[in-house]
Parts: sequence; structure tokens; C-alpha cells
Amino acid sequence: MKIAIAQINCTVGDLAGNAQRILEQARLAAEQGADILLTPELSLTGYPPEDLLLRNGFYEQCQTTLKQLADALRDLDLHVIVGVPVQRTIGCAVTGRPVRHNAAAVLYRGQITGEYHKHELPNTAVFDEVRYFTPGNKPLVFECKGVKFGLNICEDGWLPNAADAAKHAGAQILLVLNASPYHLDKQQERIEIMRARVQETGLPLVYANLVGGQDELVFDGASFALDTHGELCVQLPQFEEALGWVEIDNGALQPGKKVVTEKLEAQVYKALVLGVRDYLGKNGFPGAIIGLSGGVDSALTLAVAVDALGADKVRAVMMPSQYTADISWIDARAMVKILGVRYEEISITPMFDSFLAALADDFKGLPVDATEENIQARIRGTLLMALSNKTGSIVLTTGNKSEMATGYCTLYGDMAGGFAVIKDIYKTLVYRLCAYRNAIAPVIPERIITRPPSAELRPDQKDQDSLPPYEVLDAIVQRYMEEDQSAATIIQAGYPAADVERVVRLIKLNEYKRRQAPVGIRVSPRGFGRDWRYPITSKFRDD
Repeated sequence: MKIAIAQINCTVGDLAGNAQRILEQARLAAEQGADILLTPELSLTGYPPEDLLLRNGFYEQCQTTLKQLADALRDLDLHVIVGVPVQRTIGCAVTGRPVRHNAAAVLYRGQITGEYHKHELPNTAVFDEVRYFTPGNKPLVFECKGVKFGLNICEDGWLPNAADAAKHAGAQILLVLNASPYHLDKQQERIEIMRARVQETGLPLVYANLVGGQDELVFDGASFALDTHGELCVQLPQFEEALGWVEIDNGALQPGKKVVTEKLEAQVYKALVLGVRDYLGKNGFPGAIIGLSGGVDSALTLAVAVDALGADKVRAVMMPSQYTADISWIDARAMVKILGVRYEEISITPMFDSFLAALADDFKGLPVDATEENIQARIRGTLLMALSNKTGSIVLTTGNKSEMATGYCTLYGDMAGGFAVIKDIYKTLVYRLCAYRNAIAPVIPERIITRPPSAELRPDQKDQDSLPPYEVLDAIVQRYMEEDQSAATIIQAGYPAADVERVVRLIKLNEYKRRQAPVGIRVSPRGFGRDWRYPITSKFRDD
């Protein structure tokens, strides 16, 4: 027999569109002799639906669409496993609330023949399922051609109980629906965790994962299957839709096509491209606008945008001031010529002079400081947002994680925009991604990568005048922000005490800025977004 894995890109709330995608995959699978089609977690709704899951009408439409999908599958001799949220009124009299489950429905010959409720509800990092769902406590096993299959959903596979329950209910093979978002080296972690379930139960396992961008999350697919020895026998590609196949002979999974997991820089770059493409595409933006500075961050953002959208949908704007170096102009012009995007230059010098003239009386006798620098950044932000308003294209901001951590960015200036492409990319990784992209085809002028980074908001300015070296800065931020190490622990690890104390202080001081930043793509185990929830107002000190 044959299992088909539908690694599909679903859109949250597009019930009809997602159902159509499942139906198309089911027809393809049936044509090629599949007996079961396994789709990702909440494939009918997209993941995560967030507070749509608090609306009664959402569940009603889900059930209507699920029944329509089942009917459309009536003529196919195929078991189709669909992820769907369900709501039951049983229990309302006791709690005053309906009971809601993250579920998987088994569709066969026009009927909903089974329904499994997720046992383990993740409530850490980017996951909030306890807010919405009640955990299930019963296994579901169904039979196809004499083989018994047990269902698990995502987090069920990260803990032993649900898989064990399926085995004791008679399952011979585990089918796991997933919406597992990408972060660095996530695939190996998934395989190791699922391998542990295989070793505990002795059951082979088929793992179907979602693919696509959803706001700050990117799902990378990379669906796979493990045999009874925990050996990888099938693996689908990352960051693209695919229909994969798992052959079963006498209850044993057979070796099949295995796509090799790519190196880290390739993974991250593809995650950024997919995140940009889906954010703009799913939200209906006609194109993107980028403020190009001649620096490495905006260069990487521009390259990603062109790879995601095509040159015809990307517009680059250079906004020089009296502090802009000639090489910034030259390198920016060289890059847009290579990429073939629309490009223009708008000098901000006259506007900056007008601001200073208007504020002359208020600034009289006061020293020049970051205020004048921020005015320049805010003029640029205003120009970009004006072009966005006029054309409907979205502004892609260019700030990186190192800057977001320390507040080396300007509210309503370079932070102004609709989507932050490299918000979760450390500066040191920015350089690696530029080198990766140039290894495919050189699009970023070498001098942009090798010159010392500068905001160019005052004469002879360099980033390292205000910040520790990026190698040190990024390591401190990672330890403190991603790994929850204290300042004392980081200092004990050998980092300069003055740098550690300064960086930790800046992280705390700039929480108010990050709360006002646009949503951006998450690629690390912890980004400044839904899994970073620190109070702006706080007197607590642990260092």
C-alpha cells in the first residue's frame, strides 16, 4: 500500500481555498495509487488561527467546509486525514464554555469516519494552544488494507503518552500531522524527537509538516518517515510544497526519496524568501519598497525581496544626506543595476535643513546629539511611507536583530514600515547570508560586504563607535535573550563585563521600541515577537 504526504501551503482563514488545495492533492494521490493522504495540522484552517478560534462562527464554517470536502472526495477510494478545529456544546452547562479541540478528521467515501483530538497542547515559545483548546484523552486507530494506523498531532509526538496510547489501541503505524515552524537546525531536532517515539513504541512513523509563511512564522515542510529502526526512509524538500510517497510492504516502510537537508545559510535564506513572498502574496500587496543605503542590511533585504517577488515588484529608494559617502551611492546604483529593479534617489538634505531651521530657537544653545540623527531617519521613513500610501506597496524595513536588541534604530524612522525581513537575523549572520547569495550569483557588490558598517547620520560615523564588536554583541544577545542566561553567567563565560552590562541594559531600555516595530520573520529559537514577552515597565533586576 501507499501513503501520500501532502506538504501544502495553507492560508489562515481561507477555508475554501485550503479545502480546494487538499482536494487537488487527494485527486493526484488517488491517480497515483495512494490509499491514504496525510495533510498537516489544522490544514483546513491554516496555522495558527489565533483568536479566530474564539469565534463560534469560525467552527461552524469549518464544519460546513469539512463536510463539503468529504462529499467532494466521495468518488475516491482514499482515506484523507485533515486537520481541523472542532467545537462541542457538551460541557457548556458545567463550564459555561463550549469544548474545543485541535482535531484530525478521517474522511472516506464521503463520510467523516473518525475524529482524533490532540492530547498535548503546547503553551511555550510561539504556541498558545491552552488558550483555545481542551486536550483530548482517547486514541484513534483506523484500518486500511489490513493495516491499523494511529493518529497523533504535532506536540503529541514530542511527549511519549499519545504515541503509547495509539500503540495500545492497536496501531501498527503512526501518522503525525504537524504545523512545526522553522528555526535554525529545527529539522534535526524533529527527527531525533520522533525517533525517540519510534524506539519507545516500535512503530514506524509518517510525519507531515506544513509549509509556508504566516505572519512572523515560516513553516519549512521537510516532512519525513521513519522505519521501525528509526532510520529516515523518506524526506521531502524544505520551503516548498510537495506531494511525497511512503510505500508499505507487509507493514514495513520501504526506502524512498530523501531530499538532503540544506546547510544553515541556505535554510535561512530560503525561509526569508518564503516569508516575504507569502506575507505580501497572502495579504494582497502589489509590491515592496526598500530604502537602500549602500549598506549590508538593506542590500540583503533587497536581494531577498527580488528573489521572493521578482524585480518588477520591487522598488529601491536611495535617500542621501550630506553625510552619505560617495561609495554608498556608487554601490547602491551598482546593485540595482544588477538586479534590474526600479530605482530613484531623493535627497533629504533640503528637508533636513528645513527641520533644523524650524527647530533652531528650541535647539539654541544645545549640543548636537542623536536628535539630529533621528530627524534624518524620520525624514526617510516619512518619504518611504508616502510612496507606500500612494502605490499600495509595502515598505520592507531593513533592521537586524542586533540593532533591534540594542535599540540601534529609530522609531518612526528606519523602523517605519510594514514587514521586517531580517528582524531576527544577527549582524554576523547577515554577512554570511550575503556571502551565500553571492555564491549563487553575485548581486551584492563586494565593497558593501567588506566596508565597516555605518548609519551615516553624522560625519565619519561607524557602528562600532556605539556598539561592541558584532561578534561579541551577537553572542551576548543570544545568551541573554535566547538562552535566558544572566549577565553574571555571561561574564563568567569570558565576555567583557562592561560590554555585557551595557548590552543587557540596552535590551531592557529598548523594549518600548520593539513593541512598536513591524512584524518580522522568525528564524531563531526565540525572536523579538510572540515568544518574547517582557514588560516595558519593570524594576526587576536579576543581574
